[in-house]
Amino acid sequence: MDRQIAISDIHGCARTFEKLLFHVLAIQPSDQLFLLGDYINKGPDSKGVIDLILRLEKEGFPCYSLRGNHEQYLIDALENPEQEMEFLGRGGIETLQSFGVNSVHDIPEEYLEFILKLGFYMELPDYLLVHAGLNFNEKDLFADEFAMLNTRAMQVDPDRIGCRKIVHGHVPTPILEIEKSLDFKNLHVSIDAGCVYKHIHALRHLVALELDTRELFVQQNID
Repeated sequence: MDRQIAISDIHGCARTFEKLLFHVLAIQPSDQLFLLGDYINKGPDSKGVIDLILRLEKEGFPCYSLRGNHEQYLIDALENPEQEMEFLGRGGIETLQSFGVNSVHDIPEEYLEFILKLGFYMELPDYLLVHAGLNFNEKDLFADEFAMLNTRAMQVDPDRIGCRKIVHGHVPTPILEIEKSLDFKNLHVSIDAGCVYKHIHALRHLVALELDTRELFVQQNID
C-alpha cells in the first residue's frame, strides 16, 4: 500500500535520516515523502541531508520539501550581509563546515536553488502541512509567512480547516508526547522529536508519521 510519510527537523543529522528512510521505513518509490523543513544547522552534516533529498528526487521518489525557519535564516543571510552573524549563531557554523566553505555565498548553487525554491505549506485532503503553524488571526491562513516558520503558540480554529488536521515540526517534543497527541484532540501535532539534541534523553530522535495510519516510526540519533 502506498504511504504518505511526514518528517521534520532533520537539522544536519544525515546518517540518522538515511537510517530512518531505508532501514526503519524501508521506503519504496510509491511512497510520498513530505519534509517539513529545518534540514540544516546545528547538526554535523547539513550538506549530506540535502544531498540525500536531491538523490531521492533524482531517483524518482515523490518528495515534497517545505521551508523551515533555519532555511529562512540562510536566505536572509544571502540577501543581507548583516544577517549572516545571526545565521552563524543559530547553528550555521556547522552548516558551512559541512560544505567546506566560509560564507553562505560560497555554498554551491545547486544547494542554494533547492533552499530558495522551498514552499511554506502544503494542503492534502486530510492534512495541512507546515513547518511551525498558522496564524488564525489572519483572514488568509497562509498570508503570515513568519508564523508558518516560527510560531509556537497556535490556537486552531476547526471551522477554518474543515476536517483536516495540522502536522508541523519546529517544537521539540518527547516521543511519548507525540504519541499522545496523535489523537489530534488539539487538531495539530508536532513531529519534531528533537533529533539534533542527542544529549537530551527525552529528545534525540528523528520520527516519521505515516499520515493514513498515524503510525509513528522512530530512529534515535546516530550522528
